[in-house]
Amino acid sequence: MTYYSRKLKMPFGEVLAKVTANLQQQGFGIVTTLDMKDIFKQKLGEDFRNYKILGACNPSFAFNAISLESHVGVMLPCNIVIQEHENGEIEVSAINPLESIDKTMSTPNLVELADKVTKRLRGAIDDLRSDVSDVHVEAIPSDVKTVNMEAPMQG
Repeated sequence: MTYYSRKLKMPFGEVLAKVTANLQQQGFGIVTTLDMKDIFKQKLGEDFRNYKILGACNPSFAFNAISLESHVGVMLPCNIVIQEHENGEIEVSAINPLESIDKTMSTPNLVELADKVTKRLRGAIDDLRSDVSDVHVEAIPSDVKTVNMEAPMQG
């Protein structure tokens, strides 16, 4: 599993709001929200830490991806995990679409599109700010730049 993440020392709700706003700035809407803490409490009677999974979708990218490869829908929407660790840090993690696409199905156009999505997701996480942060970068090369917010949306 390849992903990109950042750890923050901020309140969970504040991180959730910032992630949502950053994703919107990158052209993604939140189409699903799973509150695992609530689900585990209701379905299992188990207490759990704050843990939400956001399903983020850029309709233009999704349309183009499905048009290129009909089975890519199994990877949609892009999942963003926001979780609170025991030490109080909040970690935000996003899938790396570029590394997640099946190499047997990939075409140059699909790889190019996955690269655009990867840059946008990383941009949303890179834009989070905190007094202390730790970035998990093994999934995405450090030379990937964030997306210029003034650039027109592709699609």
